[in-house]
Amino acid sequence: MWLKVIEGIAIPFIGTALGAACVFFMKKQLGRMVQRALTGFAGGVMVAASIWSLLIPAMEQSAEKGRWAFLPAFIGFWLGILFLLLLDRIIPHLHMNARKAEGPKSKAKKTTMMVLAVTLHNIPEGMAVGVVFAGLISGSAQITAGGALALSLGIAIQNFPEGAIISMPLHAEGKTKSRAFALGALSGAVEPAGAALTVLFAGMFVPAMPYLLSFAAGAMIYVVVEELIPEMSEGEHSNIGVVMFALGFTLMMALDVALG
Repeated sequence: MWLKVIEGIAIPFIGTALGAACVFFMKKQLGRMVQRALTGFAGGVMVAASIWSLLIPAMEQSAEKGRWAFLPAFIGFWLGILFLLLLDRIIPHLHMNARKAEGPKSKAKKTTMMVLAVTLHNIPEGMAVGVVFAGLISGSAQITAGGALALSLGIAIQNFPEGAIISMPLHAEGKTKSRAFALGALSGAVEPAGAALTVLFAGMFVPAMPYLLSFAAGAMIYVVVEELIPEMSEGEHSNIGVVMFALGFTLMMALDVALG
């Protein structure tokens, strides 16, 4: 069991690192059309994961509440939204292709704030993986090994383009390939770290599992709506982002059902 948990926690980070490694093999920075497509795909994966892997299990675990089974998911979801809203306000960060940084004023370099933006994005994903595997260890009937693996694979798939999207521009701005790769991979390190901490304290989280699952869902939906959808829709030919969003959504849905 613990070997599966370690593998599941590591899979999303491996996805980020493999994506960041593209800097060693690709000569040119990713084009805007490709970036929009990959961002849309990532958004679709995150929305589907939020629904099938987090919100639905949260409500199933609260089934004994009858018509109020939605309440823990409702509360947890809003807490996740508010938590990401708080992080968005207190952490200086710069979104891809944005000219102005968000959060408090900072003298940090542009590249540092770009990495912080992706790290901020990755926090809810690490929480989601950790909570699901914590639920698996606790013996929750609503979370299966296949379902937990599906979530890890889905997030790893959407982390791959994220790693490339962060490392390629860094190299184009003058960073060495090794430095760009390291920063790109580092942006995903928060995921296994957060997931591991959650799993270690799995026993403490069992009573609050519905709230924690929906908390992670709310945090991921915040990222999608605040960051990914605007990025995939800007400029001409934004329909490519919509199509890739649908592809990511259906792929994650299929993974969750097939493996769960």
